[in-house]
Amino acid sequence: MAALNLHQGQPVLAAGEPLDKAQAVMLMLHGRGASAQDILSLAWEFQQPGFAYVAPQAANQTWYPNRFTAPISSNEPWLSSALEVISSLVEHITAAGIGLERIMLLGFSQGACLTLEYAARHAQRYGGLVGYSGGLIGPDDTPRDYGGAFDNTPVFLGCSDVDFHIAKERVLESADVFRRMGADVTTRLYPNMGHTINEDEISTVREMMARLTGAAP
Repeated sequence: MAALNLHQGQPVLAAGEPLDKAQAVMLMLHGRGASAQDILSLAWEFQQPGFAYVAPQAANQTWYPNRFTAPISSNEPWLSSALEVISSLVEHITAAGIGLERIMLLGFSQGACLTLEYAARHAQRYGGLVGYSGGLIGPDDTPRDYGGAFDNTPVFLGCSDVDFHIAKERVLESADVFRRMGADVTTRLYPNMGHTINEDEISTVREMMARLTGAAP
């Protein structure tokens, strides 16, 4: 099956400001077994004026079938299709007049892994990158020889220190890769937290968003 026939054509939900009136955009990617509506509900937690929120839906609620640490080839062509969804949406947003430096990419769990992998493969100055319980995709021996530079893009990585799905070592490795590529990385590992998003993670991203739109004090 061709990659472009997998996730393409799925719904894309939106909230907040319309693109033609937004100061900034957050592109949000849901986790395995979840929905665009689930991740979009974070917009109500962030409560940031001036933001448009865009959340695509994965086919069958899954961006790729196997674990994110499986051989990359085993997650194809779903992974390539998912990455193409992000590329298409970024192109749509920039065509509406929102520059990359005003686009934040955010994901949770599988969506966080996808967000981070996309950003690493397309390193530029973004408005911000957020990985809630996620890390770069591929086995432990995956070469992380990505090209490009983030030009001080703010990055937040938050995860439990005992997450069954996401090893803290992968979170820390991902942070090192992004830092090496010129990102301004904040990493927080929360003791004994479940596979979830906590209030500190919400407030941290809220502050990132406020700085981006100039709403921060």
